Amino acid sequence: MTFSKEEKTLWLEDWKQSGKKAWTYAKENGLIPQTFCSWVRQDEKKITGFIEITKHKNLELSQVQYEVLIEKGDIKIHIPLAAWTEVSESILGKLRLTI
Repeated sequence: MTFSKEEKTLWLEDWKQSGKKAWTYAKENGLIPQTFCSWVRQDEKKITGFIEITKHKNLELSQVQYEVLIEKGDIKIHIPLAAWTEVSESILGKLRLTI
C-alpha cells in the first residue's frame, strides 16, 4: 500500500505521541515495520536548526560543575545538572530520545 506524504506525517505524529518503539507501533497498527522504520529515519534527517533553551536564573557556581551530556550524531549538548529537570523533556522530545 502506498501512503501520501500527509498520511506518513499523520502516522509519524501519532507514533511520536504513543511513546512506543517504531517497530512495535508499526506492527500494532498494521504497517510494515521495515517501511515504517524507514519513514522514521527519513523524518529524523529533517531535524535541523536550534532548540531554544532559556537561561536558568538560579544556578549557583557549585551546581554548574555537574552536567548532563547528550550526544546524537555530531551534536553534543552540555546541560548543567541543576537545569536538567527544566529542559530535559523539551530536549529529549526534539531529539526523539527517551531516558
